[in-house]
Amino acid sequence: MTQRGHGSGWKPLAKPARPRVSRAQASTERGAFTVSPFVRLARVHALSAAGDAMIAVALAGSLFFSIDPSAARWRVGLYLGLTIAPFALVSPLIGPALDRAKGGRRAMVITISVLRVLFAVLMVNNLDNLLLFPLAFGILVLQKGYAVARAAIVPTTVRSHEELVLRNSRLALLSGVAGFAGAAPAALLQLIGGPGWSVALAVLAFAAASVAATRLPRVAVAAEPAGEMERRELRSGGIVLAASATGVLRGIIGFFTFLVAFAYRGGTDDIDLSGAGSALGSRLHEELLGIELGASGTSAFRLAVVVGATVVGNLTGSVLAPRLRESIHEERLLLGSLLLIAATAFLGVWTGGLSGAVVVGFAVGLGVSAGKLAFDSIVQRDAPDANYGRTFARFETRFQLLWVVSALVPVVFSIPARVGFFMLATAAGASAFSYFIGSRTDDGTPLVVEPPARQPLEPLDPTTVAGAEVETGDETLVSGPRATPTGDPTTRVTPDPDDAGEPRLF
Repeated sequence: MTQRGHGSGWKPLAKPARPRVSRAQASTERGAFTVSPFVRLARVHALSAAGDAMIAVALAGSLFFSIDPSAARWRVGLYLGLTIAPFALVSPLIGPALDRAKGGRRAMVITISVLRVLFAVLMVNNLDNLLLFPLAFGILVLQKGYAVARAAIVPTTVRSHEELVLRNSRLALLSGVAGFAGAAPAALLQLIGGPGWSVALAVLAFAAASVAATRLPRVAVAAEPAGEMERRELRSGGIVLAASATGVLRGIIGFFTFLVAFAYRGGTDDIDLSGAGSALGSRLHEELLGIELGASGTSAFRLAVVVGATVVGNLTGSVLAPRLRESIHEERLLLGSLLLIAATAFLGVWTGGLSGAVVVGFAVGLGVSAGKLAFDSIVQRDAPDANYGRTFARFETRFQLLWVVSALVPVVFSIPARVGFFMLATAAGASAFSYFIGSRTDDGTPLVVEPPARQPLEPLDPTTVAGAEVETGDETLVSGPRATPTGDPTTRVTPDPDDAGEPRLF
């Protein structure tokens, strides 16, 4: 095409001038559509949580919960005992090797997701025979293994130490939301076609998680073995005390889960506590729930209400803990979590029945969630030289072991609900007292007196940011956590543009 000029003749039509774009601007524009490592992990986590919820819905309507509780105890106890073996191997043997291998924890998440698909497929046609028990507990083992791998990956997705607690709280919140989102359609499908349809939907969720896991960053969590400084920091009194208290919290949730699973199916909540406690409990039943409860009731509704209260408590703790951490010490937050469970469990002993279990379940979910986030923050604060990926995976393995061991108690022994609540109150109260005494100095003053001043966020050492692009002259390298600086001393890091503001989950 041509255009008419002011002079004689015709001139070629010139292309419109394009504004000059700097290299930095171009990089930013390209990064606007880049998905951050945390968002990728959040997608895997949401799909996994939804799949677990779908499996739970299917089990509630299958042989797993319709079999005689007394006949099921030895099977549940056997399979719970078998779940200890994988964690006994993961912690001292497999875990360190996976941490040092590039993409080791990513490969673990992919493998677990694929195995979940396989177990769920096998479960579809075995919901009415005893093969369901090993399949269900196989999925439980995989769920706990995923938790260990996730604990190692989260620190590789942050840009500063201060982000760790926030990211963990958002994953906990996402887990509850995704669980509700997965349970609703699974329950609807189960009403239409039976438990098999719920498991089929879980197969799709786990398959999607497997695909999403292939997009996780392929980094080494800990390129080198732990140094003397890291070991010394992790053995400090504050971290050891906090780990012990958090272990008790994790044991409490494992104990409570199987306590209510049997107590509200097998008719063990039958202790006659005459007097004000029973009267108040009956009144709360009528006013709050409007249903008549029998001593030997096996209604799935009762169990669902208690489990739902625990999930709501967990979500509440995930929302409140980061905000409370801004105004009170992590130690006080952890101590408060233990005291809340102890006080509420004593209330449950007094009131009894479904209403007491609902209140206890809510408190247990809230306390365990808030306490775990407080522990993460204590480790982050008191062990600045530790590799957090390796550290959190190690602690998470121990916590999962405590969950399983504590869950065995109400499975092996037939414990009435009220007695179980008293045991919970005693364990939480004793742990709170021990933590309070242990966290004080020899002269009786608290180790921490005033809330610490919150410093502005400082970026991590560029060589510790997993998956960041490190520009050294004409060469672009990908750094892993705790890597040794090499090359030009002016090395700079270009962080993921998607992490510039509030991280999005999807």
